[in-house]
Amino acid sequence: MGTKQTVSPVAGKNKTNNSASGSPSKVKSNGQVQGKSSNKEVNALPPQKSVVIAYLCWLFGGIFGLHHLYLHRDRHAFIWWCTLGGYMGIGWMGELFLIPEYVRDANEDPKFVKMFVAKLQAYPKPPYSSKRFVGQVMIGHLFGQVCSMAIPETLVGGWDLSFLHWAIPLFVSLGVWLVGNIGREQGVWWHCLLTAYLAYPARYLIYDETYSLLLTGLVAALTFDGLSKQWRRTPPRRGSPGERTFKLTTAVVIYCAFWGSFLYFNGTISDEDGGEVPIHEAIHNFLASAWWTDLKQALQDTYNYAQHHGWYETWKEVFESMDVDGERNSYKVLGVSATASQAEITTAYRKLSKEYHPDKVKDEGLRAQAHQRFIEIQQAYSVLSKIKSNRRRKNKQYQEEEAIVL
Repeated sequence: MGTKQTVSPVAGKNKTNNSASGSPSKVKSNGQVQGKSSNKEVNALPPQKSVVIAYLCWLFGGIFGLHHLYLHRDRHAFIWWCTLGGYMGIGWMGELFLIPEYVRDANEDPKFVKMFVAKLQAYPKPPYSSKRFVGQVMIGHLFGQVCSMAIPETLVGGWDLSFLHWAIPLFVSLGVWLVGNIGREQGVWWHCLLTAYLAYPARYLIYDETYSLLLTGLVAALTFDGLSKQWRRTPPRRGSPGERTFKLTTAVVIYCAFWGSFLYFNGTISDEDGGEVPIHEAIHNFLASAWWTDLKQALQDTYNYAQHHGWYETWKEVFESMDVDGERNSYKVLGVSATASQAEITTAYRKLSKEYHPDKVKDEGLRAQAHQRFIEIQQAYSVLSKIKSNRRRKNKQYQEEEAIVL
């Protein structure tokens, strides 16, 4: 956020006394006071945010934390992205009336600063918030669960990686710390990290992993609330767009990597017999299948063709092979060549219509098939007649334009 600092009244008095007793400021020839650059930075306000834009971001991208990104609440945005708006939109809906306060905080509005200073005077440390505490436990549990699911259950390259479960408390404490450092509150990480590892061995007594993770997150959250939590007296520094993008992208990639590990190593899909096949085996089998080999060869041939004839001609060939107007298939249905005239097309159409007319088929079993064939013939004739008519009209128009030019 910006560089304006929130100070207590005592500090303000000291600053006033120092200004009164200090050396005089440098004065320019035009009478303006030339303050120090540090004073300018302290008094500078951050770029002002709009409540309207914040609500639009909340409405159209709130479940992904777009409004928090707009207000430079990057930690909050990441949590919303991980949980789709605070566990399927619950937290997102709860912020409906909190957006104006978030905007005032981002703008360092004087009224907001005054209220915040009053809180600093009334409470030496942030008071207990059930909403924040529950959020810490839930996000800590989520991060620990994702880490647990990402650990391969089978040998990988002959290695048993089950010892990686000792990283679970680290991610539990990270989730607790992340929620605890949102907004105007902050705290150190190592307190909840230490207690998370102290509480984690309870997993050997509580065989249900859900409850053991919940206990670990609960102990870490209690430690953060009791020992680490304190006021963030100065607004967080607003990083550059590149810095923010790098940090958020790194966090998103790591989070997705854990989910990818879970799907690849521990995920399964059902085959046609109802059996479960590990996803990594299914991927290996797919890459060795004839379908993938043919597709890969077709893509390679297309690339080689484009290298010799250019991408425009390649796209033209691909587009024509797609037969989007149905012309090629219509020639095939009527059994005529692509150079057939309208008269030849009409002749073939009449012949096939008589042959496959449902009324001329006596066998009830073949009548439905003949009816379907009759419909295809009708559609093919309609497509070719329309295409031929359009081409004749365009040729006639072109000839008329040529005659006018001459």
